Amino acid sequence: MVHISEPEPHHHGNGIYLKDLVYGAVDGTVTTFAVVAGVAGAALSPAIVLILGFANLFADGFSMAISNYLSIKADRDYAARARKRETWEVENTPDEEREEIREILLKKGFNGKELETAVEIITSNKEHWIDTMMHEELGIMVGNNDPKKHALATFLSFVLVGIIPLLAYVLSYFLPFFAERTFVISAVLTSFTFFLVGAAKTFFTKQNWMVSGIRTFAIGGLAAVVAYGMGAFIKTLVG
Repeated sequence: MVHISEPEPHHHGNGIYLKDLVYGAVDGTVTTFAVVAGVAGAALSPAIVLILGFANLFADGFSMAISNYLSIKADRDYAARARKRETWEVENTPDEEREEIREILLKKGFNGKELETAVEIITSNKEHWIDTMMHEELGIMVGNNDPKKHALATFLSFVLVGIIPLLAYVLSYFLPFFAERTFVISAVLTSFTFFLVGAAKTFFTKQNWMVSGIRTFAIGGLAAVVAYGMGAFIKTLVG
């Protein structure tokens, strides 16, 4: 027997921002350490690392947050237009829309009396009916994500985690231990960060946390190697 269920409730807790937090952390760490590695490869002073690093950190963080805001807002605007159209169709051509529900349920295995009961349940509630059409016909998940909050989560994660590659350079002005081996300490701290944020991605990707952590570490490390190499290469060109 095939059963119909009510749509799952939408989750409005902080968990909806996990993806923004993780990807913001990944991008913030990778791009900032790439700047650090490039400057280190060019053998420039720690002051240059801090100037370029912080400029990149906040500019890229802002850019990524705005991009996320615009993307989510565009999705919401599209969903709102689609919902308005579906609402009009349900109100003005209910027989056709009811038949579409019937066809959707037929494909899911409903038939006979069970099919008619399911159609009646769905179409007896207009909002439920429209939600079903949005999801099943158009492939649009109904949600109330606030683009401003997603943008803020992205920016804060980008900056707060992306600052880690710069910490050794900040501390080098106060502690001799850091001043003597700044880039090495920065690389070690960043390596751990790469792995941890990669592992954190598995909360929503459902991949193996070890594999995800190693993959992110490898990608971040490769970006750093490329940046370091380019810094050293340009240094030789300009003397």
